[in-house]
Amino acid sequence: MILVFAELSNGKLKKTALETAAYASKLGDATAISFGRADSGELEKLGGYGISKVIHISDERLNSVYSKAYSKIIVSTALSIGADIIVLSHNSTGRSIAPRVAVKLDAPLFAGVSMLPENNVLRKAVFSGKAFADLQMNEGRKVISVNPNSFKAESTGDLANIEVRTAEFTDTDLDFTITAVEDEAGGHVPLPEAEIVVSGGRGLKGPENWGIIEDLANVLGAATACSRPVADIGWRPHHEHVGQTGLTIKPTLYIAVGISGAIQHLAGVNQSKVIVVINKDPEAPFFKAADYGIVGDAFEVLPKITEAIRKIKAHR
Repeated sequence: MILVFAELSNGKLKKTALETAAYASKLGDATAISFGRADSGELEKLGGYGISKVIHISDERLNSVYSKAYSKIIVSTALSIGADIIVLSHNSTGRSIAPRVAVKLDAPLFAGVSMLPENNVLRKAVFSGKAFADLQMNEGRKVISVNPNSFKAESTGDLANIEVRTAEFTDTDLDFTITAVEDEAGGHVPLPEAEIVVSGGRGLKGPENWGIIEDLANVLGAATACSRPVADIGWRPHHEHVGQTGLTIKPTLYIAVGISGAIQHLAGVNQSKVIVVINKDPEAPFFKAADYGIVGDAFEVLPKITEAIRKIKAHR
């Protein structure tokens, strides 16, 4: 039996919840657990990703993520249903919960995997994507966290059965007080979950020029990101910083504009499926990692790409 954590945000299933559900269902008979408010019909959607039943802990106190409470309930639920594999996303929530669950269950943690096991071996990227490690899965319970955007989730349209439960936890399990919540993504797809990302560096020359990045992102339905120097000097907010000391992302398409491609930046984006680099310096290191490269001035190239995409979309 597999138990998968399906995360909700403002009553909606996160994209990572669908990915982990699809992953878990490939391992065997999978049940999901979810916390807090869920919009009508939302949790039933998990049936389309291979989940037979969803255990819903609907306590409103769990609308926000509390690692102690979440991990405590996940562990007790796993024991009650006899789950031997617990699956979570390797996003910020999963990274705070998975180690707690593993310790409480005295189980190994296979963190940040990107593929299904073969012959009881799980493969994951290590050393900032420069190598792979093969991890042997032995008998007994185990906890697995799955990298966002690494497992395709397509719905069959089936619906899951919902079982509403109460859970035992105390105020001490709610280990902090939330006074306000701000949506840094501005209602858009969070950067770690984005399929397409348009990112800018110091080659943009100043924050006043970021419009060409945002125009391309808008026409592509993409998220925006930046290099560390751009965030450090205040051109862009730090939650957009990708790289070794920022967010690690794995989009289907990563477009880097005016970014030289230092190793620290590559460490956060080199698992992207396709990398496009636009830079006027033909010797920029990023071109060595690119699938496609354009040597040219971003202020000339980007508007032309944006307009071309607009025309293509208009004729569809």
